[in-house]
Amino acid sequence: MKLTLREIAQAVAAKNNINRFDEMTFNQIEFDSRKIKPGDLFLPLKGARDGHDFIDLAFKNGAAAAFSEKELAEDRPYLLVDDTLSAFQKLAAYYLEKTGVDVIAVTGSNGKTTTKDMLHDILATTYKTYKTQGNYNNEIGLPYTVLHMPDDTEKIVLEMGQDHLGDIKLLSELAKPKTAIVTLIGEAHLEFFGSRDKIAEGKMQITDGMPAGSLLLVPDDPIIDPYLLPTLDVVRFGENAELSLSDLSEQKDSLTFKTDFLSQEVYLPVPGKYNATNALVAAYAAKRIGVSEDSILYALRHLQLTKNRTEWKKAANGADILSDVYNANPTAMKLILETFSSIPANDGGKKIAVLADMKELGEQSLELHTQMITSLLPDVLDTMIFYGEAVQPLSQLASQIFPLGHVYYFKKTADQDQFDDLISKVKEVVHPKDQVLLKGSHSMKLDEVVQALQEG
Repeated sequence: MKLTLREIAQAVAAKNNINRFDEMTFNQIEFDSRKIKPGDLFLPLKGARDGHDFIDLAFKNGAAAAFSEKELAEDRPYLLVDDTLSAFQKLAAYYLEKTGVDVIAVTGSNGKTTTKDMLHDILATTYKTYKTQGNYNNEIGLPYTVLHMPDDTEKIVLEMGQDHLGDIKLLSELAKPKTAIVTLIGEAHLEFFGSRDKIAEGKMQITDGMPAGSLLLVPDDPIIDPYLLPTLDVVRFGENAELSLSDLSEQKDSLTFKTDFLSQEVYLPVPGKYNATNALVAAYAAKRIGVSEDSILYALRHLQLTKNRTEWKKAANGADILSDVYNANPTAMKLILETFSSIPANDGGKKIAVLADMKELGEQSLELHTQMITSLLPDVLDTMIFYGEAVQPLSQLASQIFPLGHVYYFKKTADQDQFDDLISKVKEVVHPKDQVLLKGSHSMKLDEVVQALQEG
């Protein structure tokens, strides 16, 4: 970070007289007092606990100074501000402006983390590149990412998430991206937004901080049309858009496709047409930023994605597990079922799908869950296993189209949780040559089912 006390005080408009403190330079800023190292700057935030309660501990652990919304003892260097979170965000915005790092922003209902990873790996072949770590994509995580990027960073890829309208507006105005990608307008967090139109409005606020002439990549979806700015260089992607892919070929754990802007075929070591689209957009953005075709193709061929996304694993008995248990919404579930169904079955093996509740769908939860029936193909999928409360109506529909004894349902309600029975049944029906897909919201703990299969 390499910022001085006086520089920070000016950037955040500190209210106290910091001239009585010795000048100092900080390498890190931390909001967790347990992570403080000697010489760090402590940021107390208000959450389940008020971070101000841990200022003493932070200084004990070696903090050189702290932000505070309250006056502190005279002998402790600190920066007095009205709101520590707002000061944190102002400091991140100042640091981006000071360093001149190019910002690439990624948002979307599906695929934003994968696209972020792809874009980072491609850019890193040519530039010193940093990216959002884990799920640090909100009003705290994004400034934390900015202030923790290495000093020699040239490009930073920032993931922007939203739970409520206005979240992405704040992040975009902080980061001022020169390139932005909206991967998809889906149904994620529908409970909070009420409609897909509102989700689109929220996602398209990524444009609010973009300078004129910036590159904006968006899906070919008319729902975003009202939010496109004439000052931006807008490129649409999709089946019939100016940016598209062709000759897609899917295998169990890889895929290939072609594009108009690359002379050679693209190889990806992951399955799923949606991943091909993510790679298409990341590759195009990287090429516009200045990465060579050879570097783009090399990075995608050697891709390393964030764990718990779509990932093939092995069960202890040899069965193939397609784990997609990080999160779930209707679009994502349809896409992974489409991919799983299109991959050839192992010789002598069957295909099994384990589906759990999709959260945060609000009043449309019943309708969106039952619509999944169109993605459940009895001539391809041998056995369906459902777990949760919201998927119960879907399991009943599946029972009407699948053979008797090929659909199982396990409850998860306030007064009954059949999770252990679920694990037992999955272990019972999955045989060595089978392929099994697991998909559900992270809170449904299907990752534990994956682990149980791996442990045998």
